[in-house]
Amino acid sequence: MTEDALFPPTAPPPRRVSAGLYLVSTPIGNLRDMTLRALDVLATADLVLAEDTRVTAKLLAAYGLKARLERCDDHASARAAEIAVERVADGGVVALVSDAGTPMVSDPGFVVARAMIAAGLAVHPIPGASSLLAALVLSGLPADHVTFVGFLPAKSAGRVANLNELKAARQTLVFFESGPRLRASLTDMAAVLGPRPAAVCRELTKLFETCVRGTLDELATNPALNAPKGEIVVVVGPGDVEVASAADADVALTEALTRLAPGEAASEVAHALDLPRKALYRRALELQGRG
Repeated sequence: MTEDALFPPTAPPPRRVSAGLYLVSTPIGNLRDMTLRALDVLATADLVLAEDTRVTAKLLAAYGLKARLERCDDHASARAAEIAVERVADGGVVALVSDAGTPMVSDPGFVVARAMIAAGLAVHPIPGASSLLAALVLSGLPADHVTFVGFLPAKSAGRVANLNELKAARQTLVFFESGPRLRASLTDMAAVLGPRPAAVCRELTKLFETCVRGTLDELATNPALNAPKGEIVVVVGPGDVEVASAADADVALTEALTRLAPGEAASEVAHALDLPRKALYRRALELQGRG
């Protein structure tokens, strides 16, 4: 392959934008992160649905674009969905944007996309900036198995309840959080999840971008994280895997055998305790006096 093939001298020409709803990712800070496809769609769109029309108007102005804007926040998403479905059904192009980042991730655009899908109309993603992915790759934590949690409840009791449900998770967890609640959230995370490795990422792609790494208990007491300003993503690494003992397996098998045949009991316990099914099946037979 020639160097010209790897690095073409010019970007490919814009393609015709067909009718449909376009989920357009917008910059999370640095305006240079807008993609060429996103600009093509926004320049063509008959209608742009925006979480905050004032924010989107400034964004469009930065690229020399103008568009008809319609509010699509928590209070107006149902009406916006009706307008969008009607416009696309008539052959129009509708773009959906959030204030920053990728639509549908912790914003009200879900209602519009669901309505469009229910109507059998085209929906297209326009990938781009995402604070979730930016923080994940910046954190240095495992990114092969990930659970996106989003915002935890504002009150401690609700946070603790949610975190207890995640305590057994063996994958990396990603949270959104606000500056005023960060300290309390980190404290609850440390208490429930233990000293897992974590990273607090703030103001991603912006001038004062920071990423503070450490264990949850260290981060919870770090003075630099006392109500910081800006958008925040917390990435928490997987916890240590606890290997079930033979006694644990026997207890689980004994209970399962009161409800299931040996093979089914072995399968259930193997899945629950992450142990080999074959060995559990032999043990189940022994517990029944058949081994």
